[in-house]
Amino acid sequence: MYGVGVQTGPERPRRADAARNAERLLDAAREVFAEQGPDAPLDAIARHAGVGVRTLYRHFPHKEALVRAALERGIGEQLGPVITDALTDEDPRRGLVTLMDATLTLVARERSTLAASASMAAEVSAPVLEAIDVLTERAQRAGSVRADLTSTDMQRIMAMLTNVLWTMDEQGAGWRRYLVLMLDAFDPEGASPLPTTSTSKCQSTDNCASFPARK
Repeated sequence: MYGVGVQTGPERPRRADAARNAERLLDAAREVFAEQGPDAPLDAIARHAGVGVRTLYRHFPHKEALVRAALERGIGEQLGPVITDALTDEDPRRGLVTLMDATLTLVARERSTLAASASMAAEVSAPVLEAIDVLTERAQRAGSVRADLTSTDMQRIMAMLTNVLWTMDEQGAGWRRYLVLMLDAFDPEGASPLPTTSTSKCQSTDNCASFPARK
């Protein structure tokens, strides 16, 4: 027992230092990607975090691991509470609008990190898309969203809206103009019948994932 006690004491500050280094690296990754784009080298991220490249590789053995952790942190911190609030909103259309707006706000802020790995961005965005599906179905049952919208439609609509961001000022929120236009198209009243599609599901993340925005 005494031996274990002696060993765990000095381990705690080392673990705390490691945790702080990991947090600094994640913050630095998002900032450097924003400044230099998705091709920013890892040594630039390490310098920005104030640690050595070896420290970066101890935490994140390759760029994909760093990008995944940065994306998961951003989505968890910025969208996690929004998803919870949206899903408990008594007005499902309002919850849907809130989540779509918050998602696009995050994409606008993190576009370079997202672009660093488009396929991974689609994977980590799955909880957001699932919540959008749930809210769309609830709003359809409430009669506030047209009944012929499908899950695939919503994924592709999010893809179109995120890709609009690449054509707009990074510092502005002009993309909200197109969100409002799209939301008007959700209204059941006066909606024109939609043509059928050749497939009912997205066949790949490249076709209809929402987060990966491309230049």
